[in-house]
Amino acid sequence: MSTLLALDLGTTTGWAIATSDGITSGSMEFKTGRFENWGMRFLKFKKMLTEMKYHAGGLDAVYFEAVRRHAGVDAAHVYGGFIGHLAAWCEHHTIPYQGVPVGTIKKFATGKGNAGKFEMIEAVKKWGHHPYDDNEADALALLYWAMDQEREEG
Repeated sequence: MSTLLALDLGTTTGWAIATSDGITSGSMEFKTGRFENWGMRFLKFKKMLTEMKYHAGGLDAVYFEAVRRHAGVDAAHVYGGFIGHLAAWCEHHTIPYQGVPVGTIKKFATGKGNAGKFEMIEAVKKWGHHPYDDNEADALALLYWAMDQEREEG
């Protein structure tokens, strides 16, 4: 079985990882503190990626939610920063990575490409998970999509 990491990138990043031991997931906040600059969130993000890779014994692929529209400029800037750091980190570690459109993930999980947060959480609960928030639910749905794709290809 491949070790896969799925990410719902943002100030609060949802993550889900599949290893031979099973699936673990959560969400992590990357807000900057009062005396921290913007770049600190990205350093913390890279540290999280490195720790996940280490604890998983390596990663075979990383999938992330490919967002095409943001509600505000700050959200777009933060997302772009996460994408840039994720891509560079994956390239550095020679780990393949792929963005998956939001609608694809939602349709896979709920049957509707425009499903809301509640519907995504409920879909993930049907798979036996109890996500802390919608970010974790989105990462879990993406992970299941990725595992399904790997089964089809493999």
